[in-house]
Amino acid sequence: MIDGSVHQQLGTLIAEVKNLREDFRRSEDRSDTSRASMNHRMDALFARVGTLEGALSLANEDIADMKPVTEDVRKWKLMGMGALGVIGIGGAALGVTFADAAKRVLMLLRGG
Repeated sequence: MIDGSVHQQLGTLIAEVKNLREDFRRSEDRSDTSRASMNHRMDALFARVGTLEGALSLANEDIADMKPVTEDVRKWKLMGMGALGVIGIGGAALGVTFADAAKRVLMLLRGG
């Protein structure tokens, strides 16, 4: 015959096994939830990276389209600065010539 302590130990052992199974099931549920959350975040990240790549591609195309215009503007700026320099030199030469001519006319009018 089996005495009561063996039945008690067997009952305790069965309860512990049931508790372990429940703990494993809860752990698996939490792991499943965690993996689902991680997969969702990864999907969102992939979508954002894809959007960013598309935007970057469009920006690169826009920059490539703008580059010739920027080079033209730079060229025009240099040409304009050169033209202003030539005009400045020409204006200074004209001013000196006019001043010299006015000085000679005054000297002729004074008689000397």
